Amino acid sequence: MCAADAPGKFITLEGGEGAGKSTQIKRLAARLSRYGIDVVTTREPGGAPGAEEIRKLLVTGEPGRWSAMTEALLHYAARDDHLNKTVRPSLEKGAWVLSDRFADSTRAYQGVGEGLSLEVIGLLDKMVVGATQPDLTLILDLPVEVGLARATHGDGGDEHRYERMGESFHERLRQAFLDIARAHPERCVVIDASGTPDEVTEAIWAAVRDKFRELTDEGAA
Repeated sequence: MCAADAPGKFITLEGGEGAGKSTQIKRLAARLSRYGIDVVTTREPGGAPGAEEIRKLLVTGEPGRWSAMTEALLHYAARDDHLNKTVRPSLEKGAWVLSDRFADSTRAYQGVGEGLSLEVIGLLDKMVVGATQPDLTLILDLPVEVGLARATHGDGGDEHRYERMGESFHERLRQAFLDIARAHPERCVVIDASGTPDEVTEAIWAAVRDKFRELTDEGAA
């Protein structure tokens, strides 16, 4: 199946720190490519030149450098650039876009985690994201202490601002993502990310194939 044969799909990977999203998005992209699909991998905050500049403001520095409102505005400014420069053009060309984080992260981090009104976030989402919603959201879930331990030993450079916000903050995040999944079962699938990378990869692939029935064994190269 080639990209030109069908409209593009938008898949997002969400979850707390250290859940392994970056690793899994690469593996999923490689697997989808075997079907002749044009795959675009991206991330938030970031994913476009202007958005990457805003990313530096959000993921570095001291945990308390911004208010929840300022963070949300910065995230949606970056998201607007990301959508207009990367996501929407790719989908229009028939590519499948895989994004490491999207709007659910703002709902979890700035909304539930930092206490910003979800109504405010909803208004921002309506203005910036609109109809460009994910076809499938994979929420990688694992215990907070495990995720933070993994993140601490990972290669994140100086991008550790959110990781330093405290365990109670991250517990709220975990619950927020699970609540999002329960509220949106039509697009969200919770993936147990506490297993080996290979186990997580297979669980993700099962969820993707269940959602997109065109991914048959016969279609793989």
